[in-house]
Amino acid sequence: MSRNRAKAEMGSAQIFLLCLSFFFSLSCAEISTRVGINYGLLGNNLPSPSKSVKLIQLLKANRVKLYEPNPEILKALSGKKLQASVMVPNQLITSISSNQTLSDQWVETNIVPYYPKTLIRYLLVGNEILSFYSDQDKVTWHNLVPAMRRIRASLKSHHIRKVKVGTPLAMDVLESSFPPSNGTFRSDVAESVVRPLLQFINRTKSFFFLDVYPYFVWSQNYQTVNLDYALFKSTNVTYTDPKSGLVYRNMLDQMLDAVFFAVDRLGFPETRLWICETGWPNAGDIDQIGANIYNAATYNRNLVKRLTTKPAIGTPARPGLALPAFIFALYNENLKGGPGTERHWGLFYPNRSNVYPIDLSGGVSDYSGYPPLPKPENNEPYRGKIWCVVAKGANLTDLGSALGYACGQGNGTCDPIQPGKECNKPDSLVWHASYAFSSYWAQFRSSGGTCYFNGLAVQTTRDPSYGHCKFPSVTL
Repeated sequence: MSRNRAKAEMGSAQIFLLCLSFFFSLSCAEISTRVGINYGLLGNNLPSPSKSVKLIQLLKANRVKLYEPNPEILKALSGKKLQASVMVPNQLITSISSNQTLSDQWVETNIVPYYPKTLIRYLLVGNEILSFYSDQDKVTWHNLVPAMRRIRASLKSHHIRKVKVGTPLAMDVLESSFPPSNGTFRSDVAESVVRPLLQFINRTKSFFFLDVYPYFVWSQNYQTVNLDYALFKSTNVTYTDPKSGLVYRNMLDQMLDAVFFAVDRLGFPETRLWICETGWPNAGDIDQIGANIYNAATYNRNLVKRLTTKPAIGTPARPGLALPAFIFALYNENLKGGPGTERHWGLFYPNRSNVYPIDLSGGVSDYSGYPPLPKPENNEPYRGKIWCVVAKGANLTDLGSALGYACGQGNGTCDPIQPGKECNKPDSLVWHASYAFSSYWAQFRSSGGTCYFNGLAVQTTRDPSYGHCKFPSVTL
């Protein structure tokens, strides 16, 4: 492309975007910018729905997203000024896509008894169906939009017209996202799934629901991405898109605009976007950088301030656009698997004390009156050895099964704890499991293995080796 042609195209794009910003400022005027909250239930120690709703009100949120149509929660929301988003389970998508009766029954069972006293406003079909990390097969991908159409038809048949239908997607729906102007949907879903999805969204005046996490981009690229840039704190760190000329001052805007450019490429510039999940972990494993209370509070507080500013700020590619959002999440959820960060996204601990104070209405812009945040101690990666051992209080019955799993992965994982070997003594379940966990993690971490084992294991920097028995470790 010649330089003159590029300048001409960029100028046309800027004029086009200015027109779009005017359109969006009008079309989104009715959308409240008060930030909502994701209410997950993957914990065995969480407060009751009624107490949880009180906490949501304490946050001054005006909307809540549920990952299932939990009857007790929907009842607790009855009569409250809290708009609710409810999710259709992933496993029902294929069945509903070809069966209108099943769709009607699902809506009649899970929505009709609570509507309109409970302000259900959004019905989300599935969760991150198109993600590489989803356990859904490609058949489900192609059944997604047909299922959405049937759910909408079911709502209409019950004369429920205020509920919009959508589906949350993860950022890996993009094939290219950098620079933002190169935003492109993956070739395996762009035409077959995303195009009909965008047609449905725009025809029904719904939203493109997106899960977007600057934390993961920063933590995987901390050597090249400035932390303040990810936390909305940077004053002199910017990035200029070489093609569009747009200037970025935070990572979230870059990620959102990559999606906007991808949407534009398919010919749907009028599409409205909703941030379905975003946030920052307040804790994590030893080998997880930047997961701490200071960063979590800084990100979420700055996010709220930015999204609730009036008039709306938007993004460089969509200036003035109101961006509704849900922060993830209400609680730290102790039953979630995977790395430690997975269990530490909450604004509250299960005992209902806050992890840090925050006002989701945007009414508090200066948090100087609140207790000081703890100093972050893991914004630089840990350097040294880490072992994986049995967690304090681990259930012994479950521990036996976990030991069997770790040893069953082969590669000599548990050879040293066999009778007569150097790590067989002391001959105890906890000792053998700790060795097996460390050995498993050291061998399989690079391919996705974690030090978790359904909550039975924890990381430690204290070498558990004893005598001639040397525990394998992960060296960072």
